Parts: sequence; structure tokens; C-alpha cells
Amino acid sequence: MKATIIRPVIIVLLLGLASSANAREGVLSRRLPVGYITAGMCRIVISPTAAPLQVANGAEKPQPMTQQQVMELVAAHLTNQRIEELVKSRGIDFMMDDDYARSLRKAGANEQLITLLREAGKKTADVALGTEPNAQVFLDGNLMGQADAKGELEFRALVGNHTLKVSLVGKQDFAQPITLAQGPPIRVVAPLADLAGSLRVKAPSGAAVWLDGATAGTVDSSGELLLNGILQGTHSLRVTASGKVDDSRSVTVAAGVETPVEAALADAVVANPQDGLNYVWIASGNFLMGCSPGDNDCAEAEKPAHSVTLQKAYWIGQTEVTVGAYKRFVAATKVKLPPVAPKINRGWKIDGLPIVNVTWDESSQYCTWAGGRLPTEAEWENAARAGIPQARYGNLADIAWTKENAANQTHAVAGRQASAFGLFDMLGNVWEWVNDWYDPNYYQTSPAQDPTGPATGLQRVLRGGSWIVDAKLLRASDRYSIEPAVRSEFFGFRCVWEPKAP
Repeated sequence: MKATIIRPVIIVLLLGLASSANAREGVLSRRLPVGYITAGMCRIVISPTAAPLQVANGAEKPQPMTQQQVMELVAAHLTNQRIEELVKSRGIDFMMDDDYARSLRKAGANEQLITLLREAGKKTADVALGTEPNAQVFLDGNLMGQADAKGELEFRALVGNHTLKVSLVGKQDFAQPITLAQGPPIRVVAPLADLAGSLRVKAPSGAAVWLDGATAGTVDSSGELLLNGILQGTHSLRVTASGKVDDSRSVTVAAGVETPVEAALADAVVANPQDGLNYVWIASGNFLMGCSPGDNDCAEAEKPAHSVTLQKAYWIGQTEVTVGAYKRFVAATKVKLPPVAPKINRGWKIDGLPIVNVTWDESSQYCTWAGGRLPTEAEWENAARAGIPQARYGNLADIAWTKENAANQTHAVAGRQASAFGLFDMLGNVWEWVNDWYDPNYYQTSPAQDPTGPATGLQRVLRGGSWIVDAKLLRASDRYSIEPAVRSEFFGFRCVWEPKAP
């Protein structure tokens, strides 16, 4: 048979489709080799001077192949494997029927290619996916590809309902059902959240655990609490237990990793080696300062009630400073005992009684020697309330020496019931100097965080009342004031201790 030059479309398919990268550029730059190839019963004559063939320009994405194009490739004896690659990359715009399948077999197509064409002939949709760079994309469990450096991936899938999953190391899988339909490419955005981690907290059984300010659970009998589903990053962790110092710290949680934390819960009552007295640890936090709800005995200086935040924990004396502790101060610093002792303790012989007849300055000097300071008015009231908003932390007759039960005298410290914080004599027995200057209107402008009282004044504040006053004054919010140089057998004090390492 005479050599015949077949239609240009065959040559385009043989070269353009077989070289998809060049086809996308719009120009086939390769020349056909000199010689000929057989196309069915015809020969394609290739001239050594043939110019490069031009293809349609401007189409970024190749169009699906038609029935005629596929048949011509098979008839041209392009390998079935190569035709399969073209079908997979471009798709087809027709549905296979039995007649067409028989025609393909006669032209040389194998069953694998025919099966592929049957599947490809089903209606498809284009998907443009946006996600994290290098994430792997699965559709119905089948890998569709990997997102590029910009987090983009385009693929074609059958129309209908599917399950999409996107995975990347260190991130939570994105999974959701999607419905594909023919038409313009479907845009899908698949954000990948950071993979959650976990915390395994070891602490005494019954300890409460707080994460980022919210309660997270209670340590069980095994001494552990596992917290799951925590986003990677830095979090605040606090572990509390009755009679123990809170363990507050920052913890860093890694994605997909269990982070162990062992809480160090020290005893909440510790002896100060300097003055020999016990001090109780008071946690930081919020409390309502001033006139208690429902308290009809409040003076104007106790108003308005207002929320106060103490940002730092502190140690406060479990009892009022005793005569015995003050004697140690006198011996260490060569200062003098108060010039006048009360009748009940002539010669300052009873060490267990609270020291009285001390001025504000003497009280402050003692606290400095003991490694601390006088408490602020806010610190004192917070400790006195013991975590409750009521005016008193218990039944007054049980917790305080009052006019009714003191028998007209001061009593040894820790003679009545302790508060829930483990503190004694916060009400009754003797008034206690605190650090603040007095201003009856201070609560109207007091800062919400760590108030320290007015900058100056003429009088200092005393708190807690004494056994000599009416019971209605023995309330956590009651404020009394006097010149700091005044001495009284009804005035004593307790300190805030500031150890370098609790």
C-alpha cells in the first residue's frame, strides 16, 4: 500500500498526549524521528525537515479525551500502558458501551485498558483542595496525592458521595463527607488542627487538678490523673490538696505525646526557723473584701464590698506572735520588751500568751527580723475569711475569745477552734496590726489587684477585734484604726513570712 499521511489529529495525539508536559506548554518542540510508524493499515511518513507541530495554546489543564481520540491511539498501536497513563491523567468525556469495547478489542486494546475506560467513563468532578503543605489526601481510603508546598492539590473523582481525609504528621486528621457533582471545580478547604497531647499528673489521691484556670479532675486512688485532648503548647497547671501547698507551674504539651508531671505538694504548715512559730500557706486567688452579704452590722468604712485578686500566694502566722517568740527577737536584736506587761502576764512570764502593748513600728520590726512583714489589710481579710464570704469563719463561741467566754482576760494562742485554713484567733483575743494606713473611704477607690492601702495617713489599721469589744465587731470585715505609736494590752499582731524557698 502507498504510504499515507493520516489526519493531523493522530499526530497530535501521538505526540501531544504522549508528552503531556509539552502539551501543557502549548508547543511540541520535539521533531518526529525520521522514518515511519504504522497506524493500522496506514503508514505515517515522517520527513526529516518536518516543522514542529502546534497545539492549542492557553489551556492550563488538558481536556478529557474523546472516543475518537482513544480509538485512534489504539489503532496507531500506542502501547496500552501509555494509553492508560493518558486516560488517568486526562480522563475521558464519554461512557463505555459494549459496541465500543468490541471495536477497541479489534483495534488492539487489552482487557485492562477496557476496564479502565469503563471506570473512567463514569461521570467525574474536579476537586481543588487547600490544606497544609505536604499533607496526604485520601478519598474513600485511596491516596489521591500529596499537597504541594502551598498546600494545594487538584484531583478528579467520580461524582457522588465520598469520605475525604487529609493527614499530616503532628496534626489532627481532617475527615468529613463530601458530595461531588459535575460542573466547575469544587473547592475544598481542609484545615488541620494541631494534634492534641496529654498530661499524666501524679499527686496524692484526692488532689484537685486545674488546667488553664478550669477544674480538670481529681487524682484517683492510684495517685494519677490522665488529661487527654490537650492542644500542644504551654498551659498553666495547678494541683491542690488539703493541708498542702499548691503546686502551680507552666507545662509544655507536645503534639501526640503524653507528658508526665509529678506534683510537689509540700506541707501547708511550716515552722519558721527564725522565730520558731508556724506559718500557714495561703493560695493566691479572688475573694470578696468588705461588708459580707447579709451582714447588717457593717460600718460605712467596710463598704462597698468589692472583689479583690491576690496574685501571689503567701505564708501567714498560724497564731498571733507569742511572748516567747518576741523574747527570741529581743535576744537576737537587743531591743527591749514592751515597757508595761499586762496584769495577767506580769514580768512577761507566760510565753504562750500573745505579745501585746507593742506599737506598729515594733510589730513591723519583728516581722522584718522574722523574714517577712506585716500583712496587708487585704491579705489579712482573705486569710480570716478562710474561703467563705460570711462575716465569720465559724460559730463565734467556738472560734474566738469574746466578752462572753474570755473571763475578762487575754488567752494563750490557739485556744479555740482553727479556721478551714488552719489559722487560730483571727477573730477575738487581741486586735492585730496590719501594714496599711487607714482611710475610711479607701474601698471606694481600692485597686482590684493586690491593694496595699493609702500611700500615707495618720492612723494604721488593726483587724480581728479583741475579747474586750462587743461581739458584733468580731467580723472578718471590721476595720479599726489608731495612731501607730499607741500601745494597748488589747493590741498584738501576726506576720506574713517570705521565705526564699518555701
